[in-house]
Amino acid sequence: MLTLARSVTHTLSERLAIYQQEGLLRQLRTADESVDFCSNDYLGFARSAELKRAIQQADVNHITARTGATGSRLLAGQTVLADEIEQELARFYGTESALIFNSGYDANIGLFACLPKAGDTLLTDELIHASMIDGARLSYATRHRFQHNNLVDLDTKLQAASLRQSGQIFVAVESVYSMDGDIAPLRELADLCDQYGAALLVDEAHATGIYGSGPDGQNGEGLVTALGLQDRVLARVHTFGKALGVHGAVVVGPAVLRNYLINFARSFIYTTALPPHSLLAIRCAHEQVKSNTMAQQQLKTNLTYFQQRVKDLLPGARWTTSQSPIQCLIIPGNDKARSVASAAQRVGLDVRAILSPTVPVGQERLRFCIHAFNTTTEIDQLLAVLQIALSDKPNV
Repeated sequence: MLTLARSVTHTLSERLAIYQQEGLLRQLRTADESVDFCSNDYLGFARSAELKRAIQQADVNHITARTGATGSRLLAGQTVLADEIEQELARFYGTESALIFNSGYDANIGLFACLPKAGDTLLTDELIHASMIDGARLSYATRHRFQHNNLVDLDTKLQAASLRQSGQIFVAVESVYSMDGDIAPLRELADLCDQYGAALLVDEAHATGIYGSGPDGQNGEGLVTALGLQDRVLARVHTFGKALGVHGAVVVGPAVLRNYLINFARSFIYTTALPPHSLLAIRCAHEQVKSNTMAQQQLKTNLTYFQQRVKDLLPGARWTTSQSPIQCLIIPGNDKARSVASAAQRVGLDVRAILSPTVPVGQERLRFCIHAFNTTTEIDQLLAVLQIALSDKPNV
């Protein structure tokens, strides 16, 4: 057994060495005091003293002997608090029901693995998140990818699926795409799904807290609600670890969907439930997004400023088409992308390169996240560094 163990560890070391030689080795990097241009804390809630105090007070006020859930919700982990917060979330997101999962990854794994069954067809945008892809791989449905945001290609695949007359058809997209920052044509997608009798599934991870109802979309329920499409989408996944600054996720939709997931979503059935503290944090974060619209307004102001300064200072740069806080500068080649990111990091700006194979070869990039708490001075400093780094001057 010792020899076998050594053989396995040697194989693992060889694989890691290959990754290192190719410049692809991932390593954990502890966040420091650098200016944040990379996190998903769009509204600054994760660093909000107000939200922190609210969560602490909610903990004090909530009388419970438990610090943990002690089991899955189908065993010892079910609580009145969980039910109450799910009802609050259903009202917030304008739907019949809500079911909390421990993370967005768990929610997508559970939803996609159990909803489309053998004989069904699952059509997924080619740029959906890894958690959606992994869930789809666990499904026994027939899966086809369609070109990113390409309604003509989706129409062709929907027509082919409908002609087979076999099972249900599901279409899966993100409302805001995590790696390009662009937005799905949700109205047109809903129209196509209605035409072919398909069910639409939408991951709202990067839209939650940023878009929604209200005069300026400030209520934060996501893009589906902002467009009034709640009744035309079967399931939405909202995650809480990005703009809402806490942890966990929820799948919202009709009541029958919640009951189905309780019975068939393995990532819900076979995991210990979130502890009371996490549930209370979810409640407090949603209360804050409803009451604090200043952060959303400041985020929009900062995004507008960033985009205008890019036009002024980097007119020849290649950017993805994005009106979201995710702004991506395409810099082909892992070495070049890494070099430009390093130039920003050396002056205290937390900028990260996204390299192939995470993105296709030639699509390597710097992925900037604009936040409500970024200042115009910080944005100007970032763009000044990019100007120099992209000019290939030797002092960078």
